[in-house]
Amino acid sequence: MSYTDIHSLLGVNSYEWGKVGFKSAAAKFASATPSDNFSFHEDKPYAELWMGTHPSQPSRDVHTQRSLLDLLQENKTLLSTEVGQRYGEKLPFLLKVLSIRKALSIQAHPDKKLAEQLHQKDAKNYPDDNHKPEMTIAITPFEGLCGFRPLAEISHFLQKVPPLRQLVGESAAKAFETETHGRETSDEMEDVERNKKALKTAFAALMNAEKDSLASAAKELVELAEKEGDHFAGDGGTSNHGKELAELVIRLNEQFPGDIGLFVQFFLNYIKLQPGEAMFLKANDIHAYLSGDVVECMASSDNVVRAGFTPKFKDVQTLVSMLTYSYAPISEQKMKPVDYPYATLSATAYSSHSTSTLYDPPIEEFSVVKTDLQKKGAKATFEAIAGPSIVLCTQGNGKISVGPKVEDVQPGYVFFVGASATLVLESMSEDDVFTTFKAFCDLGSKPDAKNGG
Repeated sequence: MSYTDIHSLLGVNSYEWGKVGFKSAAAKFASATPSDNFSFHEDKPYAELWMGTHPSQPSRDVHTQRSLLDLLQENKTLLSTEVGQRYGEKLPFLLKVLSIRKALSIQAHPDKKLAEQLHQKDAKNYPDDNHKPEMTIAITPFEGLCGFRPLAEISHFLQKVPPLRQLVGESAAKAFETETHGRETSDEMEDVERNKKALKTAFAALMNAEKDSLASAAKELVELAEKEGDHFAGDGGTSNHGKELAELVIRLNEQFPGDIGLFVQFFLNYIKLQPGEAMFLKANDIHAYLSGDVVECMASSDNVVRAGFTPKFKDVQTLVSMLTYSYAPISEQKMKPVDYPYATLSATAYSSHSTSTLYDPPIEEFSVVKTDLQKKGAKATFEAIAGPSIVLCTQGNGKISVGPKVEDVQPGYVFFVGASATLVLESMSEDDVFTTFKAFCDLGSKPDAKNGG
């Protein structure tokens, strides 16, 4: 067997930050197939849909209700010998749909070594020993805080946002400005390491601010945002307008009053993605998702180190110590997708400007291809690969073919495709684009990533 229909899942996680009812893409996709495991409520938040073999939310075959993990371990050719041996007969990636109404926690995911240490020390809060690099592709307009800003922007905010400087402390703020001045954009290794050290010291000072100081500083910050508007934070700086930062402070304060995250945003890039745009986060990269619907692919792990915008367990000291402290402008945070070379478009697909676009992060566990078939009858034929795939439909209607087996596809349907199987997607939509995301692992296509992650 090279193919199984898994569009009936165990359900969707109903975290408080999720979008409510059918405003949530996760809810719409989860309800695509009637299931005893999922009942929809229009006033309930729906946050995440999981697709994979992770034990927290394993996918199941819609017909037999057997878990995908059982099917893979019973038929080891589905993964391929190399993938199975490398990842313990489990799917090496986890595919999700996130529907975000309210900010997720300020967080980072540990690398493999740290994950093993955290899991051994605290299995309750760190449930597995794997790393979790992840890639996010927007399916509706998305906004988030991702990676540290260019150093000159951080210096700008330290000078133009008095309550921020107050929390960081005058001594730490001055030290950061002195250490980084004149070498903010230097690519000399000695300067970069010196800059990272200064950034870590300033960020640690902020994250360890006293609660009483935070309360008064947050109150002052919100008052400034409400009062200054366009001129907030010194007109906003290089990457953002003052008004959008002021509105962000006010909105986030409504969600998490007086939270340290109100100030963390001045250290991090405030990034917006349009549908189809993507970003990749390495292990130990700091981020917080703020709003939107996204397809997210990651190494198969559920480890999160949190430090703000959350009622959950916070581990500030681990977060501060683990981060890469890499700093870069927004343009460097976004991925640069390319045409996928191993999909052949039919004449109808080609003439209607259909596309298969590859998002290929610098790790071996996963890549994702987004296919948009623009016209009824348009087809994309994917060459067989030496690894497994999961295919998710997010828009339109069509058909999926693997060998002699053909199935109808609609938004929310999910299919597993085993190694060495040729896959064909065909649009049946009259007036809509037929859009799918294909997450896959093909170790042979990433010879330079064998030791990555």
